[in-house]
Amino acid sequence: MRWRAKAVTATCGLLLLGLASPVQAKPTAPIDLDIMFIGAHPDDEAGQLGMFGYWNEYHNINAGVITMTRGEGGGNAVGLEEGPALGILREAEERRAVGRAGVMNVYNLDALDFYYTASAPLSEQIWGYERALSRIVRTIRTTKPEVIVTMNPSATQGNHGNHQEAAMLAVEAFYAAADPNAFPEQITKEGLQPFRPARLFQGGGSGTSSNGQACETTFTPAQSTNVIFGTWQGYESARNGGTRWNQVAVLARREYASQGWADTADAQTNPASIGCNRITMIDSRTPYPNPNVGGTAALQGTSIRAQGGLPLGTELHVRSEQWEVLAGQPFEVKTHVRATQAIPGAKVALEAPAGWTVTGKGDIGTVTPNNKESVATFTVTPPANLVAGERFLLKATMTSKKDGTGSNTTLVQATAPVRGTLEPLPEVGDFREWTQRNKVQSLDALIESMLSIPSGGTRPIRVDLTNHSKQVQSGTVKLNVPAGFAVAEAQQSYSALQPGARGSVTFTVTNTDASLPTANRAPNDGRYAVQIETSFAGGSAVEPGVLNIVPVTSIPKAATAPVVDGTASPGEYGGQVIDISTRWEGSAATAADISGKARLTYTDDAIYALFEITDDVLGTVLPPNDCKRPRRNDNIEFGIDPRGGSPNTSTVFNVALFPITKDPANGNPPCYARERDNHQGPGPETAPGMQVASVVTSNPYTGYRIEVKVPFSVLPDNVDASKMGMNILVNDSDTQDLAAQTRVGWSTWSGVRADPWRWGVAKLEGYQTQPSSPKAPIIPDTAAMSVNSPQTILQSSSDKVAPGGWTALSDGTIQIKDVTKKQTGVEVELKTRQAGTARVFVWDGNAILAQATVEFGRSGSQDVWLPTAGALPAGTTLLVSYQSGDATTGTAQRLS
Repeated sequence: MRWRAKAVTATCGLLLLGLASPVQAKPTAPIDLDIMFIGAHPDDEAGQLGMFGYWNEYHNINAGVITMTRGEGGGNAVGLEEGPALGILREAEERRAVGRAGVMNVYNLDALDFYYTASAPLSEQIWGYERALSRIVRTIRTTKPEVIVTMNPSATQGNHGNHQEAAMLAVEAFYAAADPNAFPEQITKEGLQPFRPARLFQGGGSGTSSNGQACETTFTPAQSTNVIFGTWQGYESARNGGTRWNQVAVLARREYASQGWADTADAQTNPASIGCNRITMIDSRTPYPNPNVGGTAALQGTSIRAQGGLPLGTELHVRSEQWEVLAGQPFEVKTHVRATQAIPGAKVALEAPAGWTVTGKGDIGTVTPNNKESVATFTVTPPANLVAGERFLLKATMTSKKDGTGSNTTLVQATAPVRGTLEPLPEVGDFREWTQRNKVQSLDALIESMLSIPSGGTRPIRVDLTNHSKQVQSGTVKLNVPAGFAVAEAQQSYSALQPGARGSVTFTVTNTDASLPTANRAPNDGRYAVQIETSFAGGSAVEPGVLNIVPVTSIPKAATAPVVDGTASPGEYGGQVIDISTRWEGSAATAADISGKARLTYTDDAIYALFEITDDVLGTVLPPNDCKRPRRNDNIEFGIDPRGGSPNTSTVFNVALFPITKDPANGNPPCYARERDNHQGPGPETAPGMQVASVVTSNPYTGYRIEVKVPFSVLPDNVDASKMGMNILVNDSDTQDLAAQTRVGWSTWSGVRADPWRWGVAKLEGYQTQPSSPKAPIIPDTAAMSVNSPQTILQSSSDKVAPGGWTALSDGTIQIKDVTKKQTGVEVELKTRQAGTARVFVWDGNAILAQATVEFGRSGSQDVWLPTAGALPAGTTLLVSYQSGDATTGTAQRLS
């Protein structure tokens, strides 16, 4: 493992951690939680803290947080820390923030935060699927939360790939934690037991309601079949001096200062204007109440018994044998019942929408508390007039002789006998396969089918066909496109498509009107609607799709290489002038506030570009050693996808160009760094031969120019001259707080900086395309590890959950046998029962005063000397983590 130390070291230092916590007596069993939030980075839980805090204060509900990474790959608005040091700092911010909501248990699972990406597959590749999922499952089986809340697991536009991957893992963990066949070594070797979380949510939920406390009881989901719960954020917090929970959530948010949130505005104070925190149900094993019955509805049936409801511990899990159903075709629905106490005279009834028929008997009899499952099976037949794509809830209700009643639901979607859909982007296709494997296809239901096409260009478009019927099908497919587009084929035929089989047909589509607006300059955020019309035996069905038009430019070859001096001399740039002024994110702004244009040319060995930016306020000027993370001040991001069509930025070149640095001794020169691309890092190291020059106006400041030379040799592949992808994005800051307010550019959509498939196309006139020769991505590989975090070690010593979610070493594996405090340091005797690595810290609750790493080749004792400066502050603690292979533990002892 890359985080295993190799030698004995002892150092004194000051590492600000910002968390003071007393050492608690070690319990006899791990902590038992009610809720677990699962996210990717410190701060992902911020939107739920008002809800968690209210539940904790008034209903004694204890929440924990699983954070896959410590965010060491993110930005830093408060200092120069990066990598592991930034991760430890962000962990401290997270612990302070969630502590305001009464959340005391944070589990950072040591996955690597490498850089911003929209790719869940890339995140899975870097994190390691089995490794990441096993640690989540282990933490759930150890802490036993009834409710799991996570982020958006769907491959929706703009969703952060780390967020999506963390949420997908959370969904899988909900099922895997209950499955004795999943990670069986945790059961057979570690002594854990399968655990069945009751309910799974994702944060947020769209719909309409009134504000004020009535938001808990008046909500109407935008999609009627979504089950969405709300908790009013206007409740007063007695332990916070009467401050309402929406403002406590703001105070918590300000703790994430490294992410630029320290100046978050105060919350709404008028109770009538305060809304609800909302979460959307993905699955529930237990009966749930009407979501509009109040602020604890999401918990009723899990940790809180619903009024008139079944006893806690009762499961009523409803599963349809299939997600997509056909008009008039019967299918089975099973209700799975378990209980932790005997429930006599149990009956289950299944309710379907009007016009549907249900047959089957739900007389279960007495449900016994022996972990045995009772199953009631129903046959459901939809009517003959279903509309493909419409979703329906099926509701199972269980009654008993004396123990109350409860209901749960499952979701199905109407489909056509043969469904024709626009080919998915590769990573959307991966996600759809994942939903099928895990039987959570409802998470895919609202993802738009979307493809890009160059302005004035032509591309093939595949239509995927699936036979959902029980007969062999033949028919035709038409692709209907809006004005300004043409399809070469009037229709395509398919034949002999077997039941359950898949096929495809391909059309040739051209954007015939090159004057149509490109990017989000077009109406409806750049969406041009298409329709796929598929015929089959007895009828036809229509499916929607979307085309995005990306801009195109031609780059001429230079007669003479430009001089990189920040100025366009006569004859240097003879090509098109590109407008890079379209806002794609942030506040609206005038052209005088932020706008720009770009000109490009190339030579045999490089691409040259000149960017001219109009700007009214110069944002924070960074020192040269902080030349990174461009979303904080004034700069330009220049991206090149050599072959075009990259699914994510690990196969592109992307450089941040800063026009000025705070370096008066050297004339305040520009700087540059590669960002979230094939080789992220300082420009001179990662892009040898690249040149950058700038001219920044002054007295008055009206903007800047940046000129750049990018050698072809630094690109991650040889250029395809006919379809090279390119984008130019401009970050504009009008403040001095390391926050950008507006972002403009060329090929512009929300999330486009991580979507190279929607970058523009740059054609190199006369350039000879060479065969592809890709370079493997170089991804940052140093994570902040739990065994190096005093905060995590302290928590582990009290809640008995192994640092990092790794296998827990048995009690007593590492012992603090003797501690001697001296004026110049602390002497510690450590004793271990097996070989491993001890990391020892003297910690005052905010800073590491001394630390040492000790290798044990076998069982035995060693003395460790930890030099300190002066008397130990009150509250200082000795912390020890121990790692042996992939197993860890933590222990602590008070020093003062």
